[in-house]
Amino acid sequence: MTFMLILIIGAAAGFLATRFMRVQMDVITTVALGVAGAAASWVVLRLLVRLTQSGLMFVGAVLGAMALIWVWQTYFRR
Repeated sequence: MTFMLILIIGAAAGFLATRFMRVQMDVITTVALGVAGAAASWVVLRLLVRLTQSGLMFVGAVLGAMALIWVWQTYFRR
């Protein structure tokens, strides 16, 4: 399913990229470059999402620890 999606998106992306850049290429090259671009961007975006999630998890952990410290100091400190 993912490969088919990359193939369809890549073909459309290759077509649009050749039109935006005003380049004439044959259909096979256009589709191949579009698919390669779609696959490369898929890998990069997946990596960015994973890094972002890890960063957000760290921020959430710090905020959670700060909230617990506040609760501890407010209600349980003597």
